[in-house]
Amino acid sequence: MSHNTDLPRCGWVSPTDELYCDYHDTEWGVPIRDSKSLFSKLIQDGMQAGLAWITILRKRESILKAFEGLDPDIIAHYTDKDRERLLADAGIIRSKLKINAAISNAQIYIKMRDEEGIDFSEYLWSFVDGKTLQNTWAEFKDAPVESPESEAMTKDLKKRGFKFVGPVIIYAFMQAVGMVNDHEVSCHVYGSSKL
Repeated sequence: MSHNTDLPRCGWVSPTDELYCDYHDTEWGVPIRDSKSLFSKLIQDGMQAGLAWITILRKRESILKAFEGLDPDIIAHYTDKDRERLLADAGIIRSKLKINAAISNAQIYIKMRDEEGIDFSEYLWSFVDGKTLQNTWAEFKDAPVESPESEAMTKDLKKRGFKFVGPVIIYAFMQAVGMVNDHEVSCHVYGSSKL
């Protein structure tokens, strides 16, 4: 993972942090349409609550391994033994509330899919009418931390029983999965074919 420190990037990215630069350049804001990938990202963003994103990014590989890829079909069936295993894993975020939320959210995901016939990707993308909302921020600090769309998504997710899905977490999720393009206009990714 080699990166160019001279590329213009969003102001929140440390140009000397290779992991952060790679995440920004190749993942952040790139639209994700796969339901299971969106679920995984939603859980990761929920785990970030109260922490810096770089903390999750640095632990992401361990989180994905410990949670078996954050596959909802697996997590939904976790037992108390699995919870204990996760709470003892120093490589992940060892929050009982966040671990329980991941399991509960997986169960809700399965119910939506299997009992209600809801495609998770179509459901989430419906809050932005199926297309990326394009913003034109000169500086990242001008971007909001929540929006009417994130508030609407939060309201519906909470009504279904999802946890760690407040409007600020959901807006960060929407930015990360390409529902909102909040790259600064001067950023090399802003107008790229990735978005």
